[in-house]
Amino acid sequence: MQSNDKQEQQPVQPPQAPTTEEGRKSATVDAIQQLGQTAAPTTESNIFCMTIIGQVEGHIVLPPQNKTTKYEHLIPQLVAAEQNAKIEGVLIILNTVGGDVEAGLAIAEMIATLSKPTVTLVLGGGHSIGVPIAVSANYSVIAETATMTIHPIRLNGLVIGVPQTFEYLDKMQERVIRFVTRHSRVDENKFKELMFKTGELTRDIGTTVIGADAVRYGLIDSLGGIGEALRKLNALIDERRANNGGGMIQ
Repeated sequence: MQSNDKQEQQPVQPPQAPTTEEGRKSATVDAIQQLGQTAAPTTESNIFCMTIIGQVEGHIVLPPQNKTTKYEHLIPQLVAAEQNAKIEGVLIILNTVGGDVEAGLAIAEMIATLSKPTVTLVLGGGHSIGVPIAVSANYSVIAETATMTIHPIRLNGLVIGVPQTFEYLDKMQERVIRFVTRHSRVDENKFKELMFKTGELTRDIGTTVIGADAVRYGLIDSLGGIGEALRKLNALIDERRANNGGGMIQ
């Protein structure tokens, strides 16, 4: 005796947003695990805050135990902040060891070309390719205890030992030098001196610059913390409003 295969099928219901407290907590944890961030503040703000932490991950996927910032996650966020009329300023907080050169320069160029006021805040460290990102905003702030390591570009993995490889490295390095000197007050000769200094780093050439020295060299605009960064960003927003006749604009 055959069973009835034509039983009435129930329509598939679309997934519903979590309504219970436990469901909301689970969604928050998932967001933190997948993207490394979540919309924690409950008050609506006209400032978009972006964090760049750990290692800047580019074309190569890093091991799961590495704390990374993926540039393909940041670029759509910057585009959205540029398009959103409610966002009037962008605050970028850095605590990074550096990472992929091209990915770091891509992020820095995106920040530098935003039409809205931008401020960067270096907390902990803004090393290596984090230096161009730190100087890419309209105004930069560094914490008193934060450091920035400036050194030449390095390659890892298999390297072809031919003159063209060194010429390519030299061109990549010039891109970084031009960007940093164009977006900060540091002199090109001084920046190169810091980059190629010997004897300070144990296993490498370069210089570790601490908070106040970064300001003294002209790399960073001022010494401070989150309060100073927000005050400056709000001042830039007010200035932009005044230049555009008041009100929020896109």
